Amino acid sequence: MPPVDVEAAKKLADRLNVSPLVAQILLNRGLSDLESCQGFLRPTLKSLHDPNQLANLQTAAGRIARAIRDGQSIVIYGDYDVDGITATSILWHAIRTLGGKASYYIPHRTEEGYGLNTEAIAQVCDQGAKLIVTVDCGVTAIEQAKVAAERGVDLIITDHHEWKEREDEQGNRVADLPVCHSIVHPRLGGSDYPNPNLCGAGVAFKLAWGIGQAMNGSTKVDEMFRAFLLEATALAALGTIADVMPLVGENRILAHFGLGGLKQSKLIGVQALIESAGLSGQKLDSYHVGFLLAPRLNACGRMGHARLAVQMLTDADQAKSLEIARYLETQNRQRQQTERRILEEALNQIASRGQDPQERRSIVLGSTDWHPGVIGIVASRLVERFHRPTILVAMNNGHGSGSGRSIAGFHLSRALDACHDCLESHGGHEMAAGLKLQSGRFEEFQNAFEEHARSVLKPHQLIPELAIECQVELSQMNEGLVNDLKRLGPFGNGNRQPVLCCRDVELAQPARRVGKTGEHLQLFVRQGDVFIKAVAFGFGGLVDQLKAGRRVDLAVEPSINQFNGRSSVELIVKDMQLV
Repeated sequence: MPPVDVEAAKKLADRLNVSPLVAQILLNRGLSDLESCQGFLRPTLKSLHDPNQLANLQTAAGRIARAIRDGQSIVIYGDYDVDGITATSILWHAIRTLGGKASYYIPHRTEEGYGLNTEAIAQVCDQGAKLIVTVDCGVTAIEQAKVAAERGVDLIITDHHEWKEREDEQGNRVADLPVCHSIVHPRLGGSDYPNPNLCGAGVAFKLAWGIGQAMNGSTKVDEMFRAFLLEATALAALGTIADVMPLVGENRILAHFGLGGLKQSKLIGVQALIESAGLSGQKLDSYHVGFLLAPRLNACGRMGHARLAVQMLTDADQAKSLEIARYLETQNRQRQQTERRILEEALNQIASRGQDPQERRSIVLGSTDWHPGVIGIVASRLVERFHRPTILVAMNNGHGSGSGRSIAGFHLSRALDACHDCLESHGGHEMAAGLKLQSGRFEEFQNAFEEHARSVLKPHQLIPELAIECQVELSQMNEGLVNDLKRLGPFGNGNRQPVLCCRDVELAQPARRVGKTGEHLQLFVRQGDVFIKAVAFGFGGLVDQLKAGRRVDLAVEPSINQFNGRSSVELIVKDMQLV
C-alpha cells in the first residue's frame, strides 16, 4: 500500500471535482498535475499520436495507397489469435473502404503454426498477389521474406513482437530483420513513437489511418474514412485488451472509445459476436471483452481455423455471421472442456513427478495427449496458481509445440533466446511466447529453462503481490464511490482495478459456502452500524475459521449488484487476513 498524502489528495480532488479517494488513486498511479489527470479521466481521440511518427509507416501507407489506385491485389497475412483476427479485419475494411482489392490469409494454428511460412507465401504469390501486408506477425520471417522477393512481390511487415538479433563485426547485438519493402513496428530503431506497447491491431489501426491520409493527399482523411476509423476503434479495443497490452496512454484511449463503440458497432460480425455472448444492449467493459468476447474469437483459432472469425468480422452477411458466431460458441464450450482436462493432467504431473513449484523457479510440462491450441490458456492458469513462468508443450510425431506465459520481471521471449540451442523455433514477447522443439530434446529444454529462470529470478519475484490503493471504512462503500471508481477504467494490464483495504471488520454471521462445489464463500461483514455482503471466490477452505464475530482484514473491489430491480454495493474479496 503506497503512502497516503491526505493534503495533496484533497487539493487534487477539489480541482477535479472527484472524491479524495479517486484523487489518491490518481496520485498512486503517477498522475499529479491537472492536465494529465483530466486527460486520464476524460480521454479524447485528439490525444492519439500521429501515425506518421511510426517508423516506415508513411512508406508502407504510400505503397498500399498506390496498390489501391492501380487495382493491385493486396493480401493481408494475419494471425489466429484475437489480436491477429482484429488487425486483419481493420486493414481489410480500410482497403475495401478506399476502393482497393483486399483478401486475407490466416495460417492454421496446428498445421502451419505461428507467423509466415514458406509454402503459404509461395502460394499467395503464385495466386497473383502484388502486395502482401502482414499484421501481428512477420518481424522474424527472414527466409519467408526472401521467397516473396524472389517472386517479385512486395512485402510489408507490421508487427509488435520481438525480433531476432545477431552479432555484428564489432561484437554488438543488432536487430536481424527481414529484407522487404518496409517494416512498421512501434519499437523499431529510428522510431520516436511515444507508445511502444501498441498491439498488432493497434499498429493496423495506425497504418489504416496512414493509408487514408495517403489516399487523401493530406494529413487529414475524408469524412467517410474518418467514420470508418471511429468504427475501427472497436476492433482495436478487442485486440488491445485481449493481447493484455498496458491500458495506459494511447492504448487506454483506443480501449475507452472502442468499448464505447462496440455496443453501437455497424459491423454485422461484431453484433453477432455480442449476441452470441448474451451481451446485446449492455454497456461493455474490459471484463466483457477479456472473459466473454475474446475467448469466443480465440476458440476458433484454438479448436479449428481462425479464418472463420475473420470472415465473420469482414465479408460475411448477417445470416453467415450469426452462423459463425453460434459455431464459435460451440467451439468455446469444447475449448473449456479441453482446458479443464489438460489443467487436471498438468497438476497431476506436477504432483507425481516431484516438480514441486515451491522448489523450482519455472514450470515446464509436456504430453502427447494435449491440444496445442489450448495449452497457452492452461499455462496462464498455472501461472495464476503458482506464480512461476510456465511453458506447456503438446508433443506429436516427434515434435513439440509449446506455449508459455510469464510473471512480471521475467522476459519470456528473451528466456527462450537463452535456450535457443534446444529449440527449432520460438517467438513472442515479454509475457507470452511460443516455441517448437524435437520431442527428444524436451527434457534438455526443461532443464535449460529452469537454469535460466534460476539465474534471472530473485526469490521475492516468486511471491505474488497484491497492490492495495488505500484503507477505507465500510461506511465509504456506497454506489457513488463505485461509480466514481469506474471513471478510472477501462481496467486491465497497467491500469488495474482499484483494490481497497477494510481493516478490522466483523463477520455478522458465519461464512457460507456457495458455488457448485462450495469453493467460494459468502460473507456478511459489519463495521459499526454498516452491514455489507461480500463474496470471496476460491476461499471455501477457510469456512471453518470464519465464524460469526470473527474479525478480519479484507482486500476488496467494491461493485454494484443488481437483483430483482434493486441495486446494492457488494464487495469482491481479493484476499483476507484473520485478525
